[in-house]
Amino acid sequence: MTGKGKRERITLVCSECKQRNYDTIKNKANDPDRLQMNKYCPFCRKHTLHKESK
Repeated sequence: MTGKGKRERITLVCSECKQRNYDTIKNKANDPDRLQMNKYCPFCRKHTLHKESK
């Protein structure tokens, strides 16, 4: 855990090339499910779906 409260550091993984591209934090109390968002993947050179890894 990082700092105070229920915020936790997570890593986002590209669904196509499986590269770990982004680190972010989320509040586990507000978002108990895994995050999914469209982000730019520099390895694929396009916007792809990035999912929260374990």
